[in-house]
Amino acid sequence: MFGHVVGARRRRTKRALEAARMLDEVVDTQLPLLASFDEERRRRSADYLAELVALAQDYRYFAQGWIDAKELDRRGHRTVAALGRLREDPTARLVSD
Repeated sequence: MFGHVVGARRRRTKRALEAARMLDEVVDTQLPLLASFDEERRRRSADYLAELVALAQDYRYFAQGWIDAKELDRRGHRTVAALGRLREDPTARLVSD
């Protein structure tokens, strides 16, 4: 039984680190686009990306055991709410229409 718990923890840790890497990739891909935006859109888009960076860090904290799954879930919901507020503002879109 103990081996099952350790294996489950390893899988959760691996998934959390994969999620953090995926978020990092999204940020790294979008970041160069900010230079082509006007100042207001650049600022709002940077705020959007900053939320993703913070969430990636939260996944790393979870993987390291610094926060539990409940806290990661709480932070994830906070991030989704913040992204929703930013998304409502059309000047914060990362891709030009």
